[in-house]
Amino acid sequence: MKRLLFLAVLLIVGLNCLMPAHAEGRTNRTSDARAAQKADRKQRKAVKKYQKAQRKAQRKMIKKDRKNTHLPSHY
Repeated sequence: MKRLLFLAVLLIVGLNCLMPAHAEGRTNRTSDARAAQKADRKQRKAVKKYQKAQRKAQRKMIKKDRKNTHLPSHY
């Protein structure tokens, strides 16, 4: 009887020791995944901003080229 009680107590203590470590590892994984998603969103936003600036510069250059094209009005 004492042996069974001892094994039950040992099992309960062992499970309690394992649970926080498991939960902590899970939290770290989710926070790492969250951080990776945040970094990915930030990267996509930066790329989008850069592409927008490139389009704006290209439109400005085309507009300037059109403006500076002078055709002779008469000969």
